[in-house]
Amino acid sequence: AAAGRMKLTAVLPLLLGLVLPQSCSAGESTHKYAQGEEVTIWVNKIGPFHNPQETYQYDSLGLCRESGRPARHKSQGLGGMLSGDDLVDSGMQIYFRTDVESRTFCEMQLDGDNIGKITSSVEQHFWYQMYIDDLPVWGMIGELMQPDGGSEEGEQAFIYTHKAFSISWNHKRIIEINLTSEKPVALTSGQKLKFTYSVKWTNTQKKFSNRFDRYLDSGFFEHKIHWFSVFNSVMMVVFLCGLVSLVLMRVLRNDYSRYSLDEEDMDMERLSGEEVGWKQIHQDVFSQPKFLELYASLIGTGYQLFVLTFWGILISVIGSLHTMRGSIPSMLLICYALTCFISGYTGGSFYKRYGGKFWKNQMVLSGVLFPGMALTIVVMLNMAAILYESQAAISLNALLCVIAIWLFIAFPLLFFGTLFGKNMTEELDFPCRPARYRRPIPTKQWFTHPITLAVAGGVLPFGSIFIEMYYAFTSFWNYKFYYVYGFLFLVYCILIVVTMCVTIVCIYFLLNSEDYRWQWTAFIAGGSTSGYVFLYAVYFFFNKTHMYGLMQTAFYFGYTSIFCFYLFLLTGTIAYIGTSIFVHRIYYYIKSD
Repeated sequence: AAAGRMKLTAVLPLLLGLVLPQSCSAGESTHKYAQGEEVTIWVNKIGPFHNPQETYQYDSLGLCRESGRPARHKSQGLGGMLSGDDLVDSGMQIYFRTDVESRTFCEMQLDGDNIGKITSSVEQHFWYQMYIDDLPVWGMIGELMQPDGGSEEGEQAFIYTHKAFSISWNHKRIIEINLTSEKPVALTSGQKLKFTYSVKWTNTQKKFSNRFDRYLDSGFFEHKIHWFSVFNSVMMVVFLCGLVSLVLMRVLRNDYSRYSLDEEDMDMERLSGEEVGWKQIHQDVFSQPKFLELYASLIGTGYQLFVLTFWGILISVIGSLHTMRGSIPSMLLICYALTCFISGYTGGSFYKRYGGKFWKNQMVLSGVLFPGMALTIVVMLNMAAILYESQAAISLNALLCVIAIWLFIAFPLLFFGTLFGKNMTEELDFPCRPARYRRPIPTKQWFTHPITLAVAGGVLPFGSIFIEMYYAFTSFWNYKFYYVYGFLFLVYCILIVVTMCVTIVCIYFLLNSEDYRWQWTAFIAGGSTSGYVFLYAVYFFFNKTHMYGLMQTAFYFGYTSIFCFYLFLLTGTIAYIGTSIFVHRIYYYIKSD
């Protein structure tokens, strides 16, 4: 035990060191600078404007650098590495509150080796990203313009050779940064380029705590349409809850009144064929679902993602993580590892309750179900990024760190959770004891078939989150910072209620048609919401973006597939939770023979 604690003590600092970003200077770590102290300008990445994930190293274009100054890389946390960041010292020397009129940065001559690559980047609208004191700033490499003397020659590629920085400060802190690209020069063979930069410092009264507000598009995210859509979803929840409560209470009241009849009256009802269907299958409704190990793993992972989503959104609301580079991926990864205990407990408990015997297989399947799918897609995307020599490729160190977190944190918690859930649960603990042999399922009408109910079950939940999906997709794929996590939390609560209400109605119709396969039907009915989200993602790709190329298309649909599988597990489990409570309730209060 002592040796195990020593190993764990040695591993945790390593993991924390890899996850948390390390600062390069005292000024950047405290965001406070003395008069004349050097402020580093970090260059991050470049890429086509319409392809957010197709990014490359800043030096890949062959642009010159300041001679005699080695390239210095800023150490990254795990979140930064997973986001494809690689910050390199630009070599431009600026000092706190010290203006620079115009300083030559470097010089280069265009020749056949670099003019083609630079011209192509201008034609594809390449942009670049820099960081100054953890504040991002963007600029364009160049622009297509009409050359002097008219438009007969058409548009020609020009490159900007001057960067004008305007930096606002308050006391000892940097508050705001603006970058203006100036002095365009035509790209022609043999042309000598001289790159310069200037810095202008101005005082401001803006508070340091509000310095990130300028990056937040409040006019877009807090538009009246956004408020109206949330209000509309709330009204949908109220209507659905009222409708489900009214209909089911009236119907179930009549059903219970029939089951309270004397035995002689019950026989008369059976002979007349008027007995309600769901009572007939009380000995089959809690029978073991098919593919029990897989279903228990889906439910366990879904419970984990249910809690993870709740806490992830809540932490984002409280912590303003959108202002810290790479903090959201790091937070989600650590929270996922810590919530693996929930996956183990709920999956192991479910598996034991339905009489499962191979709990180790179920535990391993729970551990690799979602991470395995996500890792497979990420590896394939990584191969595409490496083929394109893109900076979006995740480094080997980052992958090893993720695997270490899974091995030393996630899997041990999953193991102990499975043991705890298995040992704390009684086998076949149901309101009605399952029969040894299942009764045949009668022929039913098309609208009560499980496939029909599964397809229809995701329509209203998707409708309740449709507008929020638009804002989330726009922020992720169109260079916007998503910060309205209060909206997201409310929409998440709405999704929970709508999914439960809809699937409860679907399962009532299913049981009433004397079909006891409610577990898989409920899960797939709730999870079908992800199918509609994927169809919307396809529409969004072709109608709301201008993405092109194999790599960007692969990244778009790869990440979308991971998100939709996440949503499938989440909404499917939400549906199971609601319908499980409903099914246990209605069969608890009947007189079963």
